[in-house]
Amino acid sequence: MSRRGFLRWLSFSGAGVAASTLLADPAGASAPDLTVFVNGRLIDGTGAPTRSDAVIVVARDKIVAVAQGRGVPRPAGARTVDLAGRYVIPGLWDMHAHNIVDEAIFPPLYLANGVTGIREMRGGPEVRATRARIERGELLGPRVVAAGQIVDGPATFLGPEDIIVHDRREVIATVRQIKRDGGDFVKVYSHLTPELYQDVADATRREHIPFAGHIPYLVPAEDVSRAGQHTVEHLLGIPVAVSGQRDAFNALIAQTPLVDPFAYYYFMRELDWQASESYDPARAAAFYRLLIRNRTWQVPTITVLRMVNSPLGTFDNDPRLVYIPEAYRQPWAERHAIFAPTTPEQIVVQARFLDALIAIVGAMEAAGVPLVAGTDCSNPFVLPGFSLHDELANLVGAGLSPMRALQAATRDAARCLGIDHQHGTVTPGKAADFVVLDADPLADITNTTRIHAVVARGRHITSADRERMLADVRAAAESPSPTTLAAATAGCACHAPRR
Repeated sequence: MSRRGFLRWLSFSGAGVAASTLLADPAGASAPDLTVFVNGRLIDGTGAPTRSDAVIVVARDKIVAVAQGRGVPRPAGARTVDLAGRYVIPGLWDMHAHNIVDEAIFPPLYLANGVTGIREMRGGPEVRATRARIERGELLGPRVVAAGQIVDGPATFLGPEDIIVHDRREVIATVRQIKRDGGDFVKVYSHLTPELYQDVADATRREHIPFAGHIPYLVPAEDVSRAGQHTVEHLLGIPVAVSGQRDAFNALIAQTPLVDPFAYYYFMRELDWQASESYDPARAAAFYRLLIRNRTWQVPTITVLRMVNSPLGTFDNDPRLVYIPEAYRQPWAERHAIFAPTTPEQIVVQARFLDALIAIVGAMEAAGVPLVAGTDCSNPFVLPGFSLHDELANLVGAGLSPMRALQAATRDAARCLGIDHQHGTVTPGKAADFVVLDADPLADITNTTRIHAVVARGRHITSADRERMLADVRAAAESPSPTTLAAATAGCACHAPRR
């Protein structure tokens, strides 16, 4: 069948998008770049059952048809890729990531792991420059949705690369600047006062830009949801909100001045732990209804929470560390020591705390609270790309089904970002971002690590391509570039304080 005839077939078959836009483009009508992936087992991300003998047709960087069976015509000159019964899932998103600017390490590790999109939680000029290089095709990397610089209050441990606001005037100017600079959202942090936090909420609403991030220590989680914060990260403050002693904890927080940010970090960790011991199902149900009503998305980042609550040395023998330069690993060990339990008693307590946090995630899922998958990548031992698969397993461990965990990193991630008309599922009209697996992730979620190939922006990254990418990253880790050394030194102040 001719290419033009094939495109017309798409229009009438119901298998694909209308071909009018391709046919209206002279270049598209004469020779669109077509790749036909055949004989796949498709888990399209919509929740539909797996489709055997699936055919996925990609034109340049778009999925133009998805069909089933061997009767799909083959356009003349199109490239055909036989998936040999392998499983296809949508491209994965890490909804809480950092350090995309380390171009030799992070972008290739994301793509090699099937992470075709990330939400970069600490933006700025360097992030925007890297994103522009990816968009221009100069650098192979994931799609990037990025915050501006982190916005925090005066009592902070953040560095000069972030923005510290002192009054309403500075908040308004900051929000406007982040929007002018091309930030996709405003990232708020832990040390904003209630007044400054409300100023951020008001300014972002007027400027029509979302805000997301931490629940500030001094702001109750209920008020964060009512203020319109789009996502909440790390479950910070959530144990207090679902505690039977919520009011007493909130009163104690209000009475404790936020002067030393390091001391307050430990104070709040202790309060969250105590609160987790008094979980109140009725109070939790009311809180979850509030989150659902306000569409307050949760990004639990269980992967980083597991690291925070694990003893020193837990991750030292992770074989994936061969892709991480020593310039990262040494600071990671030092920062892990800030909060890692050391005594037998601490190890037991923090393990119980982690279990309580994971149970809250399961309760949120059961209640219908919107969840997405994120890792807090670039914190100690939270590895780019690899850790998204850890997070999927953690979500299943919390009570999500494998399908729901996949959707948290695909369909629902796109919904959260407001780009589900273009991303999140393997369906006609969506971006050609998908992952080919050697085994069924619905039978065992860890099968998402059994990657055979990745398709990103329509580019077919084969098994051989992946091996070369990983070999190049390993070589770059052994001889890091100045950019890598600078990125490792800067680190990530998202979850762990740095003195």
